[in-house]
Amino acid sequence: MYQYPTDIYTEPEPDADTLANLGPLTGMAGIWTSTDGMDVNPKPDGPEHQPFIERYELQPIDAQTNGPQLFYGLRYHTQLVKPDDPETFHDQVGYWLWEPATRAVLLTLSIPRGQIAMAVGQAAPDSKSFTLEAVRGSLTNGIVSNPFLEQAFRTDRYTINVDIHPDGTWSYQQDTLLIIPGQSEPFHHTDRNRLRKIAEPTPNPTALAALRKAKQ
Repeated sequence: MYQYPTDIYTEPEPDADTLANLGPLTGMAGIWTSTDGMDVNPKPDGPEHQPFIERYELQPIDAQTNGPQLFYGLRYHTQLVKPDDPETFHDQVGYWLWEPATRAVLLTLSIPRGQIAMAVGQAAPDSKSFTLEAVRGSLTNGIVSNPFLEQAFRTDRYTINVDIHPDGTWSYQQDTLLIIPGQSEPFHHTDRNRLRKIAEPTPNPTALAALRKAKQ
């Protein structure tokens, strides 16, 4: 396990260019879309298979520090709609973070149904595939739900697998393990999609300022 310095206050001097320091997240920066998503969710009569259209935006942020800890990352917003309905049926915001010193990848997520989570995994800087997990009750990669969700659709585990493909697309498969009253077995609420880029990312503020200064 990585040992952080005993000096918990002194901050490192990060590189100004976040896009050059994202490690395994490098292939995810930008704006993406897909019409090929599939959501499998619980209904009274059994699982519902719901196709969806997704727009996923990931923009670099300035490096973040907690004393000696250093993160480079992407702020994201993903929005899902059904093919025949303009109403948003899933909205999610948060951060994808890369910690070079520990090779940790973190995903923070928040959805407007009263639920937040942080999933954590490990990856090499050049990894093209990685897996993150959040577990109910954990203090470091946990899940917090509002009282109704905790009672009716309790989330015990969340797992997401990411693959960066040679053709420039990236895909994910995620599994949310739900405990539902009256069901003898946990329900695997799954989502998968493969996204193609429609726009490049905007450099993080510090890098953008440096570019503008260089042009003067």
